[in-house]
Amino acid sequence: MKYMEESKTQYLFGMHPVMEAVKTGKKLEKVLFKQGLEGPQFRELMELLKIREIPFQFVPVEKLNRSVRGAHQGVLAYMSQIDYVDLEQLVNDALGMSENPVLMILDGVSDVRNLGAIARSLECAGGHGIIVPAKGGAAINAEAIKSSAGALMRIDACKVPNLRVAAYYLKQSGFRLIAATEKVDRKIYDVDMTGPCAIIMGSEGKGISKAMLDLADDKAAIPMAGEISSLNVAAASTVMLYEAVRQRLAKQ
Repeated sequence: MKYMEESKTQYLFGMHPVMEAVKTGKKLEKVLFKQGLEGPQFRELMELLKIREIPFQFVPVEKLNRSVRGAHQGVLAYMSQIDYVDLEQLVNDALGMSENPVLMILDGVSDVRNLGAIARSLECAGGHGIIVPAKGGAAINAEAIKSSAGALMRIDACKVPNLRVAAYYLKQSGFRLIAATEKVDRKIYDVDMTGPCAIIMGSEGKGISKAMLDLADDKAAIPMAGEISSLNVAAASTVMLYEAVRQRLAKQ
């Protein structure tokens, strides 16, 4: 099987090797196709990716050429760096470990170093798992794992095709959804985080999507006293998590 390792991230390339990896259940993070690629093998692979819900993207051939030293045939796959769990398992594991677990939902966080830093804070705060979208978010790759100081190997990570459906499932399972947003007057100290909760953090540029805000049980802002109006998403996540820790310690 053709693969290469670069900065501890494995890349699998070539139509047949990628096809076999998908058919045999290898864990793939994402598949890149050369723009304009056609043919029966390509169509078969596309159908398999859709069935397996593996994200794919069309890119200029120059991007593939920069990544692969060989005949990539217009196909490059990123191998997963961790073992993901499904949403039901994540919820069951979290509720089995604690009466009041804490989860994080990342709605469009695109920087892998921020993702890693959030996972590190979550693990340090005693959190139980992180939920990311299959598309539109940072990949959990070698750089993310390094930024997390290994935390991504210690907590459950779940990748879902639809964050809104996942959030609704969490609500049905007894979790309160708490959205961190500067668009409300209510502060984080006024929101109850002592029970099972999932903290929603938005993208670095746009924040939390309206669809996710509409599902939230509570919306809370981090008070800002300086001239700069917002925190980096990783720093904001840490503040939210440790407010949950503070409330739980105060309740003991």
